[in-house]
Amino acid sequence: MRSEAKSLRSWFGRFEVVAQRGPDPWLLLPAGVLVFIGCLMVLNTTYFPALENTGDAFHFFKLHLVHLCAGLMVLAIVSQFSLKGLRRIVMPLAIVSIGMLLMLWVPHLGVIRGGARRWLRIGPLLWEPVEGVKFALVFFLADFLSKRQERIRSLTDGPLAAAICIAPVAILVLKQPDFGSTVMIALVLFSMLWAAGAESKHLAGGGALAIAILALQAVTKSYRMRRLSAFLNPWDTARGAGFQLVQSFIALGAGGGWGVGLGEGRQKMFYLPQAHTDFVFAVIGEEFGVVGAAIVIALFCAILFRGMKIAHDEPDPFASLLAVGLSALLSFQALINMAVVVGMVPTKGLPLPFVSYGGTAMVMAMAALGALLALARRPAVR
Repeated sequence: MRSEAKSLRSWFGRFEVVAQRGPDPWLLLPAGVLVFIGCLMVLNTTYFPALENTGDAFHFFKLHLVHLCAGLMVLAIVSQFSLKGLRRIVMPLAIVSIGMLLMLWVPHLGVIRGGARRWLRIGPLLWEPVEGVKFALVFFLADFLSKRQERIRSLTDGPLAAAICIAPVAILVLKQPDFGSTVMIALVLFSMLWAAGAESKHLAGGGALAIAILALQAVTKSYRMRRLSAFLNPWDTARGAGFQLVQSFIALGAGGGWGVGLGEGRQKMFYLPQAHTDFVFAVIGEEFGVVGAAIVIALFCAILFRGMKIAHDEPDPFASLLAVGLSALLSFQALINMAVVVGMVPTKGLPLPFVSYGGTAMVMAMAALGALLALARRPAVR
């Protein structure tokens, strides 16, 4: 037993697992409240579907708790890493995540659902590689851009070099197809380039090109055009492509200012598709009203502002960019999810971090929070 414990400490020592300060309450408290709300919403929205499909009303809720426990274990480990340890996992994360992304096209490993090849079967488990890819890309970009601080204002050595590195991964994600995650990758890339000090004119030109490419991808696929049409006027296709958005509007409208009460919402009862995943925010709006929705938004804003404060106080370029990237990853995903629910952008299929049902999304959101907590342990600049 002693030899096994010694070897385990030695393995972790390679990654410099060192706790420097206590956990940051300004990160933990908002995330903890979101997780609690998520547990309530998953139990609330999956009770009847689970009862009908499995005979066990708590089937999906139990799985959610398993996912949450796995995420907490990952958070506990990652939050103990020192800056040197976080640097050392950059390449392992990149290799493993891209390897799993490529494995989607291996027969009997990649699982196709709804016409999308997004899930990898590992024994009895299903893993969504793109969630790991987004997390790994933040680490890779933080390392890549921090080593180019002197050349970041150059188009070829800064934004163009980063885009060339990221483009193959974005193409693989788009090929699944996963348009929403491709947009997320682009947003995180531009956020980190801006934080690294890239020229505004280069970012504007690159942004215009990225928008043009994504718009071309949107109009060349019939199902994306249907989603776009449903977004522009969902009431015209209320029984077809616009059904989900119309049901989301009904849920939000029924909630009003204070909501109909926890468990009293009707849209989750087989009216609103994906009520436990992509459209869980609509159920929050129905049962807790504008007040409840505003509280959820405020909690994500608290995580974003705290992440930006960590980035601002951090003297190390890698750590600062990592904090920016992780904060952007969580915040943009939450923003897009909520924007979809209220009809501000077309449907993207992105879960709400910490709240939506989903194993991979929960584990990787906890990993991102754990890395932010690890950075928050470092002494701030006075």
